[in-house]
Amino acid sequence: MRLIFINMNKFQALGLGEDIIKAVNDMGFETPSEVQEKAIPILLNDDTDIVALAQTGTGKTAAFGFPLIEKIDHKSRITQGLILSPTRELCLQITNELKNYSKYISGLHTVAIYGGASISEQAKQIKRGAQIVVATPGRMQDMINRKMVDISNVEYCVLDEADEMLNMGFFEDINAILSHTPEDKNTWLFSATMPKEVASIAKRFMTAPIEITVGHKNTGSKNVSHEYYVVNSRDRYAALKRLADANPDIFSVIFCRTKRDTQKVAENLIGDGYNAAALHGDLSQNQRDLVMKSFRNRQIQMLVATDVAARGIDVDDVTHVINYQLPDEIETYTHRSGRTGRAGKSGVSMVIVSKSELRKIKSIERIIKKSFEKKEIPSGEEICQVQLFHLASDIGKAEINHEIDPYLPSIHEVLEGFSKEELIKKFFSVEFTRFHNYYKNTRDLNASGGDSDHGHSANGTTRYFINVGEKDGFDWMTLKDFLKEVLELDSNSLSRVDVKENFSFFNTVSEYQDRVLAVFEDFKMEGRKVNVEISKAPGGRKGGKRKRDGGGFKGKRRSEGFKPKGRNKFSKNEGRSNNDSSRRDRRKRRDRR
Repeated sequence: MRLIFINMNKFQALGLGEDIIKAVNDMGFETPSEVQEKAIPILLNDDTDIVALAQTGTGKTAAFGFPLIEKIDHKSRITQGLILSPTRELCLQITNELKNYSKYISGLHTVAIYGGASISEQAKQIKRGAQIVVATPGRMQDMINRKMVDISNVEYCVLDEADEMLNMGFFEDINAILSHTPEDKNTWLFSATMPKEVASIAKRFMTAPIEITVGHKNTGSKNVSHEYYVVNSRDRYAALKRLADANPDIFSVIFCRTKRDTQKVAENLIGDGYNAAALHGDLSQNQRDLVMKSFRNRQIQMLVATDVAARGIDVDDVTHVINYQLPDEIETYTHRSGRTGRAGKSGVSMVIVSKSELRKIKSIERIIKKSFEKKEIPSGEEICQVQLFHLASDIGKAEINHEIDPYLPSIHEVLEGFSKEELIKKFFSVEFTRFHNYYKNTRDLNASGGDSDHGHSANGTTRYFINVGEKDGFDWMTLKDFLKEVLELDSNSLSRVDVKENFSFFNTVSEYQDRVLAVFEDFKMEGRKVNVEISKAPGGRKGGKRKRDGGGFKGKRRSEGFKPKGRNKFSKNEGRSNNDSSRRDRRKRRDRR
């Protein structure tokens, strides 16, 4: 009870009422986020316009939702609050959150207005009495034209994800919609970035707005690390599969520029046995809802999406964002990377680029004020090693199914002549042989050349295995800091720090190999021995013939746990290309939705 009291007081200190505090407690909110701490007191106490700049996943919905609910007259049935959001998914998400926030306030109704659903049914819901309307610009403008909605008494207008709405070409719709609202309303603009288009809309529709900035304008989340991989364009899809296979617990959003590429990559992944699906504007609302439900339930672990469709994704546990193709607008990268590293967790944003696209990396670095680390597409041997350690970890965590007990005497009889060590070798040899036979002739996917100003080449370095990982509280940044301190090395001597759940890998300049092994020869952390070994997977690149290359475990079901028979039916399609072309890059914006 004491913990609840403290948590409730943190929100009470912002000026929120008892009904919302009860809802906050039910939802398990413990501490207001920075944007909530800054915005809520201002919006509660002042009748003012506001521009709030904060990254995706920082709690912006509650930042404007709590004050809006407090200020609405729930005894009146007229529409007093209008929230505009760029996509159907985000519209529904905001509506559901507002309903949760206001569940103890009798008579307050929030209605979602979006395309792909019955417009007449939505009009009926508003007519019954909707104090708050959450809408996409296109559907709202349609309903205004048909005189199905009256927003002439709106007191509060929220423009959520303003930069994305403008990027999608909704400026004229927003202008037309706001022309039907009172001039003396309060306008609250929330955005992740502040391009000139957002600045212009603030100047045009707002009066002396207060500006709140969480972090720096257009910067990325501090919890997200950024890395890039240089490949030839024809190897882009093969590289994607290698990255997935090197991260067995991956739960990711993969971004493509167009609907066509999104659908094609998703179909290829599904055909190669991955738990994948596409999310883009050509799906029906029912299809989109089913995809998002499966993703939230982790039945889908690789969601391939366009930038527009992904605006409705609100999942805190995304481990990786993979930029299969970089966006045309640099600011859009900030939105993409904001899908991971949420709720205080660390995340990784990966970029697959060709040599001709390297200049974009530097442009993005200037915008997000963070540096990228250049990394190598893992080799087949590295993937084999990761998968085997992951398999061992899964077995160690597996619960014993005692329905196997009646069969144990017969199993013991078959295996009684083998020692424990022999049994372990035999068991893992079954899996290793499958992995090794598949990967042994695979070629290096890393493009030669590239930008030497970023990261390290794997040449001239030694790669190590270390038996600590995420379960020990490490992410790649904290492990790198730990290694720097323990080994007394600078950042330039350490590279390719890859953290898994129960183990990790890292590289050092080869001249420090003896130091690394000596330091960790008898090293303990919290009473447990920390084991460091030289990884048998090569630190540098291998040569070889340029064969069509595998890389993907057809039939693997990562979300269902360890299934040795299903997860190793190998694909033959890593060489399948999904190339970009200048003609595709020039497609109209409608194909990106």
